[in-house]
This record gives sequence, structure tokens and C-alpha cells, in this order.
Amino acid sequence: MSDQGAARARYDRATAHLDAPVAIVDLEAFDANADDLVRRAGGKPVRVASKSVRCRALLERVLERDGFAGVMSFTLAESLWLARSGFDDVLLAYPSADRSAYAELAADPKLAAAVTVMVDDVAQLDLVDSSRAGGSEIVRVCLELDTSLKMLGGRLRIGALRSPLHQPGQMAALAREVSRRPGFKLVGIMAYEGHVAGVGDSVSGRPLRSRAVRLMQAAARRELAARRAEAVRAVREVAPGLEFVNGGGTGSVQSTAAEDAVTEIAAGSGLYVPRLFDNYTSFRGRPAALFAQPVVRRPGVGVVTVLGGGYPASGAAGRDRLPVPFLPQGLRYDPQEGPGEVQTPLLGTAADDLLIGDKVWFRHAKAGELCERFDTLHLVEGDRVVRAVPTYRGEGRTFL
Repeated sequence: MSDQGAARARYDRATAHLDAPVAIVDLEAFDANADDLVRRAGGKPVRVASKSVRCRALLERVLERDGFAGVMSFTLAESLWLARSGFDDVLLAYPSADRSAYAELAADPKLAAAVTVMVDDVAQLDLVDSSRAGGSEIVRVCLELDTSLKMLGGRLRIGALRSPLHQPGQMAALAREVSRRPGFKLVGIMAYEGHVAGVGDSVSGRPLRSRAVRLMQAAARRELAARRAEAVRAVREVAPGLEFVNGGGTGSVQSTAAEDAVTEIAAGSGLYVPRLFDNYTSFRGRPAALFAQPVVRRPGVGVVTVLGGGYPASGAAGRDRLPVPFLPQGLRYDPQEGPGEVQTPLLGTAADDLLIGDKVWFRHAKAGELCERFDTLHLVEGDRVVRAVPTYRGEGRTFL
């Protein structure tokens, strides 16, 4: 039996008592992926990105491991909830306009000590001040550096449209504004190089594109390493007590960790290893998070239909945003239908061996977004479910 065949048999045995749809996390794969992230980080702590996990129990599990420290959150409401739940180092990775949450933050010493908010514009500081509602706690602030690669005199831009702060001088200017305002403390810098960390450089069947991506990423790494170091020096002249410089992502852990200016690495998707992370030359992870849909119809030879399955991932629409049939091997979508809201036809010779009620296992395109579809993750060890834990959704927390 192939490795994938053995995995399917194991997952089927583990969940034989559970009706699909069902979602699992293979703990052996999850822990092995965690170890790989720590190894690639080369001694620098890994801050786990909560949006890629979206399950408190698994955040706690990974933070108990050596090499991990702190959470990178995605909304302010989530940050406060995590801080109240005992997470004492929460970096909000995106600016917020949640006035009521800012009021809570500024009024609570425990929350204010645990949560750091993201800022890249003076207007965001104004919004925090206007939201305090009498709260007098010091708000911890992190500045975000734009990591995009600009070429041809700025006419060509490669990278996500995030922070407007591209140059070290811009970072220093905002650092001075934070430092002279009462009620704020500048504690960190973040710079997420998504065009390196989040873009695969080895796409099957596309060798020219893959080579172009590798060349782009090599140039981007060189440019950013120099500019990030200069930005950190400029900000430290204003705020010598800076606590951290966060960078990277699952796809760039080792290259980002090699920069002296970076003190910690952000990663989360590398714990679950969704399908978008199959296209990297820098690392190989093990798929840890899967979901199963039940076979409910057999329309004909070489075809089965499963219930649901239309769970596209965020980002620019395309086939790479769709989940993929994983186990058994050899299934594919009907190009006229794709994965549907309530049913999904699957084609291939493997369909003829599937019976009504059998499970088909899928991998999501991205990591934590799977948890917006399921309220429970069943944790598998060997061929047993050892624990069922709620996702954010299962705890009634749908932050976005």
C-alpha cells in the first residue's frame, strides 16, 4: 500500500464513528511541521500566525514547544479575546478601526500589557486617541514597513499593497510621532515579504514562470535585507528600547531569519501545510489539516458526487484557490461544475471503488480559512481521534 493509501486507511479508521463533513488535524504531521519551522528559523523565535490556525487549543499546543513565542493576530477583537484567554504576547498584524475594542484596550491594564497594535499612518493614532473613552493605559505600537520590490524607478511594483511606509526615513518620521504622543509606546517593527514568503517558486508544469519567480525573489530578498536593516537602525535611533523586529512567513523562514536586523519570524500556514505550499523549493511540509466530504451519489461509471465542498480560499480568483481532492488518489473536478455549494461531482477511475457513505478527503488551498467552515477539529494520532477541539467558529468567534 502506498503512503497515501495508508494515510487514507488510517484517517478512515480514525473517523469511522464520525459522519462527514468532518475536519481533522494529524498531530504527528502538525508537530513535525512545527519542528521544521523551528529548525529553519535557526534559533530565532517563531511567532505563530493565528489566522492560519484559528483554533485556541492548537495555538496553545504549538506555543508549548521550544522555539515558538507569541501570537500574531488578525483583528483587534480577536487580540483582546486571546489576551483574556491567557495569551500574554499578541501582535496585531493589521491596522484596526474597531473603536469599541480600542476603548477596551485603553481601559484594561492586562490587555494593554499583552496586545500590540499595528500602525502605519498618523490617522490611525488619531483614531486610537478618539476611541479611548477615558481609558488611560499606554497602547503598545508596532510600525509596518512596506516590503514591496520597486523597480524601473518605481514604475514596476512587486508585492502586496500594505503599508505606505517604504523608506527608512518614513519609518523614522512616524516613530518620532509615536514617541512624542502621550499614551503610546513604540515597541516593534513588522515587515511581511508576502511576495517571497507567500508565492511558490516551483509550480508544476510551469518551468519558465517558476524560474522568473525565483529570480524575482532573489532580487527582492537582497533589496529588502538592506532596506530593512536601514529602517531598523533609523527607528532604533528614535526608540532605542525597541523590543522586536518581526519578518518573514512560512515560505521565507530561513532567508528572513538570516538577516541580523530581524529578531523573530512569523509563520502559521506551515503548521497545516495547505495545497498552496506544495510549490516551494525551500521546504517540504506534511499535510496536517484535511476535511472529508461524504459520497452521496454515483451518477455513472467513473463519477461520484460528494456533499458540499465549495470552499474557495481568499485571494485573486483562480483554480489555485480551490480545495483539491486528496484521498483516494486520482479524483478530479468536473470542469463544468467544479466544487459546488451543496454538491461536488468527482471524476476518475478511483470513483468506481467508492460507495455511498464513503469519505473523500480534501486539502484546502489556504490554512486557517478551513476553520471558518467547521466548528470542530478532530485531532488524530495514529488511527484514533484523541480529542475534539473547537475552532474559532466553534467558540462562536467569527472575527472576519
